[in-house]
Amino acid sequence: MDAVVKFTSQSQGRDRIFRATQYACALSIYLLRNNPERKDLVNKLKSLETNISAGRKLLRLGNTANSIVAVKQAMRLSDRVLRLCITAANINRALYFICDNLLWARNVGLILSIDKERWSINASRCYLYSLVMNLTQDLYVILQLMLQKGRDNHFKQKMNQHLNESPEVAEVTIPELDTFVFLLLETLRSEPTVALDTVKNICDLFIPLDKLGIYKSSAGLVGFCGLVSSLIGILTLARPTLRIKP
Repeated sequence: MDAVVKFTSQSQGRDRIFRATQYACALSIYLLRNNPERKDLVNKLKSLETNISAGRKLLRLGNTANSIVAVKQAMRLSDRVLRLCITAANINRALYFICDNLLWARNVGLILSIDKERWSINASRCYLYSLVMNLTQDLYVILQLMLQKGRDNHFKQKMNQHLNESPEVAEVTIPELDTFVFLLLETLRSEPTVALDTVKNICDLFIPLDKLGIYKSSAGLVGFCGLVSSLIGILTLARPTLRIKP
């Protein structure tokens, strides 16, 4: 109970719970859309999804400052690639929150002069750029870990044992490809923080790609990916040891 209270007392914790609920509603609406007996339930879920989305915009009003602080911290990193990726990701994230805040102000009637559709597209673009940089960071970290593991003598013995135990696989596949896949899977299995962050960012990627029309997905796929991403976010926030660190 103490862990639950501590989690929900954090603004990020509440936002991630609301986000998971929002995308769970979107997925449920898609699955129930052709069921006439569930029409009332679908309408209630649509209303709940809309209200949660509006509430989350209000909770995100202070996140621009958090992203700016993250930019300053990323500038101190010694690794140039990580410094570039994390700095660029947080700059785009800050710009996304600025667009999101303006959209909230437009929705509540504080600012009526802005083009809602235009700023919504700008927000999606910034979100997409931020995710691309996050995925670039994940790829870089995975490659670095694979290089380290590939030089490890214990792992080399394990890999040779794997190839010797599966001669029929080695005959029908390219040995280098089989070695690469085995090395990749072993790296992700030994580093769950990177694996979780990569899956989360890939799932999130479908959301701006769909909104921008770059890769149109069904509402069900967007809802599912958003739900998976939100659950991973909840897990990593509840267990900080699973959160990727630069």
